[in-house]
Amino acid sequence: MIEGGVGGASTLTGLAFERDTSLKLAISNLRGYRVAGDAVYQGNNLIGTLLSKGSLYSRLLAPRGVDYRNIVSKKLLPDDAFLNLTNQTLYIIEKKYQQCAGSVDEKLQTCDFKAKQYRKLLSPLNIEVEYIYVLNDWFLHDSYRDVLEYITSVNCSYYFERIPLEVLGLTE
Repeated sequence: MIEGGVGGASTLTGLAFERDTSLKLAISNLRGYRVAGDAVYQGNNLIGTLLSKGSLYSRLLAPRGVDYRNIVSKKLLPDDAFLNLTNQTLYIIEKKYQQCAGSVDEKLQTCDFKAKQYRKLLSPLNIEVEYIYVLNDWFLHDSYRDVLEYITSVNCSYYFERIPLEVLGLTE
């Protein structure tokens, strides 16, 4: 951030949005499910693992002998991720919060590239990848119509303020 500049203050609000849209908390509140550490259980059955940031590498890839450097040129760090063991799908969840036009505008256009990179990274483990944005209501503005259409056209998805947990293969 540039000293005396504008825009950096909204970062704190963005962090609050990320905290308030916690996947771990949402699953913990879902009837029939519980979260112990990062393990997700339905009843007594382990059905998934929560992964975020570097834990994707330390808890999923490295223990299974996958060195990301041999597959992709740069580490990707998801805001949130859920590995559903029942359908062998990793749901990458990126949270984007805006209060004014800014750099997030262009970040939304990178979903196709990132989804492909994640698919490439997880292909040695035969794990499918779904790439999902959770957006705040700023992105309901008509000026985002084209980019939202683009997101769905490249088989990524988006939701506002929350993610329906059914999308992750979880139901009550």
